[in-house]
Amino acid sequence: MQPNSSDRPEGPASDLQAYAVLLRALNSEFNRIAHSFAQANELHATDVHALAAILDASATDGEPMTPSRLRERLDLTSGAVTACLDRLERAGHISRTRESADRRVVHLTYNAGARALAREYFSPLARSTEAARQKFTPEQLETIADFLHALNSELSNER
Repeated sequence: MQPNSSDRPEGPASDLQAYAVLLRALNSEFNRIAHSFAQANELHATDVHALAAILDASATDGEPMTPSRLRERLDLTSGAVTACLDRLERAGHISRTRESADRRVVHLTYNAGARALAREYFSPLARSTEAARQKFTPEQLETIADFLHALNSELSNER
């Protein structure tokens, strides 16, 4: 199934500027939704980014997030990460636990109740994402996923 050509901006698929416009628009929409979640839950924007990083860590590499990995991921100072984690822990969003083998290592866990709250809040985003996915064939979705993986990899190499 092909998306309707009227849903796409003008210009060939190889036009770098058209991609930049689309990526900025997508980023703006994600930021708008994340900002709204932050305001609704009395969080800082950085807190929402931290929650997403904590959530994504176990999904992407199977490793629990640690404060040092979070600092690296968000490009923050140690003090800023500590303040962020203190806010998130006080608000009940995360827990910090020490690893049993090495007590110096702290693992960050996104608490189940907070995850349920986020899942409910972001359910319109999930529905929109699924509606958009339904407009493409599995092969097209593979290509889109390959593009996003490659773009993320290139961007992370720019650090």
